[in-house]
Amino acid sequence: MDNLIFSLNATVPIFLLMVLGYIFNKLGLIDDAFASKMNKFVFIVPLPVLLFEDLSTVDFAQVWNLKFVLFCFAVTLICIIIAALVSFLWRDKSIQGEFIQASYRSSAALLGIAFIQNIYGDAGMAPLMIIGSVPLYNIMAVVVLSFFQPERKKLDKEVWMTTLKGIITNPIILGIVAGLVWSALRLPMPSILEKTVSDIGATATPLGLMAMGASFDLKKAFGKAKPAVTASVMKLVLFAAMFLPLAVWMGFRQEELVAILVMLSSATTVSCYVMARNMGHEGVLTSSVVMLTTLFSAFTLTGWLYILRSTGMV
Repeated sequence: MDNLIFSLNATVPIFLLMVLGYIFNKLGLIDDAFASKMNKFVFIVPLPVLLFEDLSTVDFAQVWNLKFVLFCFAVTLICIIIAALVSFLWRDKSIQGEFIQASYRSSAALLGIAFIQNIYGDAGMAPLMIIGSVPLYNIMAVVVLSFFQPERKKLDKEVWMTTLKGIITNPIILGIVAGLVWSALRLPMPSILEKTVSDIGATATPLGLMAMGASFDLKKAFGKAKPAVTASVMKLVLFAAMFLPLAVWMGFRQEELVAILVMLSSATTVSCYVMARNMGHEGVLTSSVVMLTTLFSAFTLTGWLYILRSTGMV
């Protein structure tokens, strides 16, 4: 019972904030335009500041773990390959690109950090997991959405340059790099600056989760049932079932294992839909997977965490 309570305490507050956002949207307190701007604000300001805060005050040598980063990168790449192979099962080839992206691309930054914060009080190993997986998320999203476009266009130099620029200027990556540099140089953190950074970072989780909840559209969740359910099962169950035992076998425990769980089994990120639409795809399948994974990850993440907690891994 203690392990179940521990798991619920880690997951339920996250999804209650999302439910609040959904309710506020229905009450007209947070409309779609405001939710979109709030999502963008959280991505550009509080979330990078939160990551900077967590990394700037720790020992750089103690934080860096090459084995962990390489594991996250390799597993992410394998998940993408598996999703690509499964996508060939669908007769409707126009949905392949959307299916692949929605199957592998986690909401690692926002939901992941919120999840780990609830357990450990800080971002833990999430920044290193983000370094190992998020750049690959973005690069491969451009590749698969371009290659599997309904009206396929050439992967020209402009597409690659835009992708590279997007990764280099990604606020989350910049926040991580700034925090690591600050830590490596052992720069002092004056009390005034520390308090300001802390206050800004503290807004990331509640604002981001409520904005995500406000963007939730229940009707879209059932747009393309079979591929949407298949992608959701892969995202929430299959990949975790395949790679969590491997992570345990390789010696990852505690914060490392929770970060890997988040990478493998958190909900599909909302930005998948924006990217799919902007690259010539219909977007219905993507939005369906985002909605379904967001809805059911409350149960699956609780279940996975319960298993890890019961076996003494976290």
